[in-house]
Amino acid sequence: MYQLNIVLVEPEIPQNTGNISRTCALTGARLHLVGPLGFRTDDRYLKRAGLDYWHLLDVSYYQSLEDFFAKNEGPFYYFSTKARQIHSDIRYPEKCYLVFGKESAGLPEELLKANPESCVRIPMLNHPDARSLNLSNSAAVGAYEVLRQWKYPELLCRGQLHRLHW
Repeated sequence: MYQLNIVLVEPEIPQNTGNISRTCALTGARLHLVGPLGFRTDDRYLKRAGLDYWHLLDVSYYQSLEDFFAKNEGPFYYFSTKARQIHSDIRYPEKCYLVFGKESAGLPEELLKANPESCVRIPMLNHPDARSLNLSNSAAVGAYEVLRQWKYPELLCRGQLHRLHW
């Protein structure tokens, strides 16, 4: 059974988490929020960014990264600008976890150093003023690469016009 898991480690900006929540709700991905969070989960900005999809979300909360790892088995893929391999070069197995760090600092370097084969990056320009993609964009890029490889299981892949017909 396919199950995509999106993990946010210490997210700081409620709007990013709200956007990622919406992506999870519409793709069937599970959202894992690892604390401490930089906001309350009843934050109006979080709810607004997630719009009316919050009830479709499968979300789990953890006190810390240690708590998360104690309750979940991988495989884990760590998204980081510091990684040496490209996210689309990996073959993602069923029930994988895409792990993203907080907006201001990313994932702990100790975690990355201990798991070099599982660290991936999304290609970007090499420019001193360009640090990284927005967290919600990165999570969407990662999620849709995995779903593309899995041939979009259970997702509607053909749309319909509202007033006209194809």
